[in-house]
Amino acid sequence: MFTLGITGGIGSGKTVVSTLLEAHGIPVYNSDVRAKELMLSDSIKTKIMALLGNQSYENNVLNKRFISEKVFGNEALLAQLNAIVHPEVQNDFLDWKKNQTSKIVGKEAAILFESGSYKQCDAVVLVTADEDIRLSRVMQRDGLTRDRILERMRNQWSEKKKIEHADYVLYNNGSLVELEQKVHNLISELNNR
Repeated sequence: MFTLGITGGIGSGKTVVSTLLEAHGIPVYNSDVRAKELMLSDSIKTKIMALLGNQSYENNVLNKRFISEKVFGNEALLAQLNAIVHPEVQNDFLDWKKNQTSKIVGKEAAILFESGSYKQCDAVVLVTADEDIRLSRVMQRDGLTRDRILERMRNQWSEKKKIEHADYVLYNNGSLVELEQKVHNLISELNNR
């Protein structure tokens, strides 16, 4: 089974690409969504509260805003949080993959390169867009300030470094129709390898 890593910085459109791949019959594991779900398990919850404090959860719900404010801008704390969550996500992905029957599966993760999990992929597609476009998308989508988004971007590899490590690069500065065509071309290339 061929594993395609799907990554890109905040606001790049990686989730849109994953949705398009799924529409073509390629199942995609969303690491970021699953991480948030796994962070509700008792074992991980206990570790996160020990690291960040009881405010990490409100009424047994992940307090994403509190956690973001604590870890973004604090590399050591972010690394400790990732050391708790990433191994659990990797194990969960492997379990998920065992239940798939498709010739190709996708693994979407914002920090696929940074976490090292790209090493478990057969190829990686990077979804990228100009920074001003990404900023605009995230400000509209999440209501975050420019400074908060830039702070998150600084915790990820530069686009240049990601491009150097990617097997495929999809530039997402245009329309959805253009992106759909790029995904179609990617699928054709993957099926012909």
